[in-house]
Amino acid sequence: MHPFIPYAVASALFGLGVLGVLRRRNAILLLMSVELMLNAVNLIFVTADATLPKAAPTGQIFTLFVIVLAAAEIGVGLAVVLQLFRLKATINVDEIPLAVAGDDDADGAGAAGATADTAVSAEKTGVTDVA
Repeated sequence: MHPFIPYAVASALFGLGVLGVLRRRNAILLLMSVELMLNAVNLIFVTADATLPKAAPTGQIFTLFVIVLAAAEIGVGLAVVLQLFRLKATINVDEIPLAVAGDDDADGAGAAGATADTAVSAEKTGVTDVA
């Protein structure tokens, strides 16, 4: 078999994965697009291992590492998506606030206000902050 065909299929799969990551707003579809890109890389590794002359099967070894990485990514990614759905009742990435509401310095106090708050809480608990 000519190696052009698997390389062309892998590039098409990778392109579809990139398009899915850039266009989709659903977190599960984003994870599926990343998996599509990882499978395209696996196809390239296996094709290179089969067509290039060498002694060790390094392409197959790298493919196994990518499969393990993809399994870990899906496990952690789905856990994050489920927790996000429990907290926000949505899995659209456009509707997720990236900053916590209490992180803003709306009062203009800045670092001096944070230091005063830390001193007040240290007086209440009796524990001083070493940092």
